[in-house]
Amino acid sequence: MGALYRVLAEHVAEADRPFVYAGDCVATIGVLSGLQRRGLDPVAIWFDAHGDFHTWETTLSGFIGGMPLAMLVGRGEQSIMVAAGATPIEETSAVLVDGRDLDETEPVALSRMQQVSVGELELAIPDGSLYVHVDVDVVDPSDMPAVNYPSPGGPSLSKVASSLRMLGSTGRVVAFSLSSWNPALPDAERAAAAAEVLVSSIS
Repeated sequence: MGALYRVLAEHVAEADRPFVYAGDCVATIGVLSGLQRRGLDPVAIWFDAHGDFHTWETTLSGFIGGMPLAMLVGRGEQSIMVAAGATPIEETSAVLVDGRDLDETEPVALSRMQQVSVGELELAIPDGSLYVHVDVDVVDPSDMPAVNYPSPGGPSLSKVASSLRMLGSTGRVVAFSLSSWNPALPDAERAAAAAEVLVSSIS
């Protein structure tokens, strides 16, 4: 994975405001590394129904896809970060948006990052360049089907799209990534169309 994300970092470093479609959230390591190669020190705006804040010590499943936000801020597993050439950002430079499906052992509450709803985000954006990452499961499953880990009770597609338009209007977004739906699950075509609404909202 480190070798793969090192290649991704090379492409991101050469791109102006890159957009990355990813299979899972761990790919954000490559995006961060690429931005840092360009001399940027971005804030991570992380839309996700889940915290992605586990370490090997806290995980109940051993699923590495539940760890990338922790990795980005220097917690837990760091071998992929090192291999990709990424340097951890400060926890105060990360904002978790609508993380509602958190494990009891997940140490999100002990972190120094902001945790906000989609509606609260506009008043919680730190200064500096913005790297916006969206795991599509942040959207309520009624609007975003075909995700591996659906989490009811989330914001509508229109609310998330509106939040992304707000971020885009700041002129500070330097990269955008999207962890996508599962094309093998029912209603995948509707999920793909919904994801395109999100991408076009911040374009």
